[in-house]
Amino acid sequence: MHVDVFDQYHFTPSRVHDLDPRVKVLITVLFILSNALLPDGSWPAFALAWLLLLVANDQSGLGLGFTFKRSVVALPFTLVAVSAIFSPQGSPLAVWDLGFITLIPTDLGLIRFFSIVVRSWLSVQIAILLVATTQFPDLLHALEHLRLPRTLTTIIAFLFRYLFVLTNEVFRILRAREARSAGLPGVKGGGKLSWQIKTTGSMVGQLFLRSYERSDRIYQSMISRGYIGHIRTLNPHYMERQDWLYLFVFILFLVIIQFVGWVS
Repeated sequence: MHVDVFDQYHFTPSRVHDLDPRVKVLITVLFILSNALLPDGSWPAFALAWLLLLVANDQSGLGLGFTFKRSVVALPFTLVAVSAIFSPQGSPLAVWDLGFITLIPTDLGLIRFFSIVVRSWLSVQIAILLVATTQFPDLLHALEHLRLPRTLTTIIAFLFRYLFVLTNEVFRILRAREARSAGLPGVKGGGKLSWQIKTTGSMVGQLFLRSYERSDRIYQSMISRGYIGHIRTLNPHYMERQDWLYLFVFILFLVIIQFVGWVS
């Protein structure tokens, strides 16, 4: 099974990997919430938040630029907030007459846009670090310990599991198609557009039937092994002194970031 498609866990002996998953989930949520509460244009506070991320990257043993390199792909999605540039508040910077509409970017709008980009970028980085240092079963257990509804955690668990199942079925169908698609040298394979659409539709139908039949077999095997709606893990979860210490230090650092953001 192609487990590397979705599973982004990187095993490396480090202090971050050894932390209780509940602590890591709380740290991630508090970090994202802290960034959301900062006022627009709090560049010193955003810099301190990024410094905190760099320290966490270093402590994880994955390298200082681990989350930075992987978070760049998420930056284009922040362009959905480009309308914030044309906020009616603030001083106009220019007037763009497009004929059917007039756009007026403002200084406060520009600050708000870049603040949204920085917030999103930092939040994506801490989320990447969380999934890279926490195995998925441990992450689900942490959500259950933090009183997330069990129905929701079960849905997340099955969704994650069936992503691998569906991916495996897709690769099997593609291999079967390639094995039955012999071609002559120098002759382009495939048919007309209608034939390609028909073939693709048949593959999608086969994927649905195979996935449905396999899901029933998986469910029956889970029931026969005593599944009662609770995801089990071999890793015990105990809050040790180190976990409480890291959580306290992180919260203290977030308080400092909030102080810098609202005072500066």
